[in-house]
Amino acid sequence: MNPMCPTCHLPILPEYYFCPNCGTNLRPAPLPMTFVTLFSLYAHSLILPFLAFITISKWKGSMYLKSADSQAKRVGMIALVLLILSTVGMVWSTYALSKSLSASLNETLSGSLDE
Repeated sequence: MNPMCPTCHLPILPEYYFCPNCGTNLRPAPLPMTFVTLFSLYAHSLILPFLAFITISKWKGSMYLKSADSQAKRVGMIALVLLILSTVGMVWSTYALSKSLSASLNETLSGSLDE
């Protein structure tokens, strides 16, 4: 016996994601695992710190982390690690640049005061 739609009570097939009669979401569709999708996710995780205020709500990694599928969770964890590493790298490079600029400015100002 086929399962029934919880909304319209018509028979459905077990592989359906949506009821063909009423459109009720029966189960979540699997997340895409194509090369292009994963490459886009990983690239987005690497550049996200630079675009954080623009794209934080559009980061797809959270969908993968919340998935019940173990392969999707692994993809989400890799994306999260890339995001954390790129954030640490951005903070470190910003600190190093500001320190370098401060030293250069101090040297320039102390040289002009000596004259």
